[in-house]
Amino acid sequence: MLKSISLQFAALTDVGRIRTGNEDSFGHCLSAGVFIVCDGMGGAAAGEVASRLSVDTLIERLCAVDSPEDRRKALEESIAIANRLVYDRAAQDVSLQGMGTTLVAVAVQDHHALIAHVGDSRCYLFRAGQLTRQTNDHSLVDEQVRLGHMTQEDAERSPLKNVITRAIGTQQTVEPDISELPLESGDILLLCSDGLTREVPEETIAAILGSPGTLDEQCRKLIDAANNAGGNDNITAILIRTS
Repeated sequence: MLKSISLQFAALTDVGRIRTGNEDSFGHCLSAGVFIVCDGMGGAAAGEVASRLSVDTLIERLCAVDSPEDRRKALEESIAIANRLVYDRAAQDVSLQGMGTTLVAVAVQDHHALIAHVGDSRCYLFRAGQLTRQTNDHSLVDEQVRLGHMTQEDAERSPLKNVITRAIGTQQTVEPDISELPLESGDILLLCSDGLTREVPEETIAAILGSPGTLDEQCRKLIDAANNAGGNDNITAILIRTS
């Protein structure tokens, strides 16, 4: 019988060098193995409202789930509820109209992780020195790349690179992508907003995660790398290490 997996984590968010407010939100429930990053949109305070409401909704509901058999259903239901709450809040308050948020969440149970996402916030796995992306962006350019209609280099230069095709709260319903990942001791999971991935190449992220230091120090290095590259957006990263 495999012994229960242990988790360590670090999290950090930063406004970046251009924005005046931070519309990213993150949350965790370590006892339930739940970690979430959301990147709000909508301008003014609206993006912050959408991202915070979504994080709080998932944390409240998923922290109460003990059974691994119920975890996927709870994740799906929590995202649906968060979507409806954000959508309804925007409909009721004219100052919040058009708000929404991306979402990436991980729920670790024993030696497996459920990964759910909507939008272009990402989850990566760093294992044995290799960084592998676990999510596909719900964005116009990323979908064109997957269809073979655009190269990755063209996507990075495209004026449409900020257009996402799926988000929490912009429609009455939303369909998250949910996948399952077997975990090994020593794995590191990275959850992040696009303020990191638009500024820092994946090879640099891998080098930081493979460098000596604590998770807190590596988190700070990721944020610093994004700011040093321009810091054009809010930046949020959560690192989760298994043992």
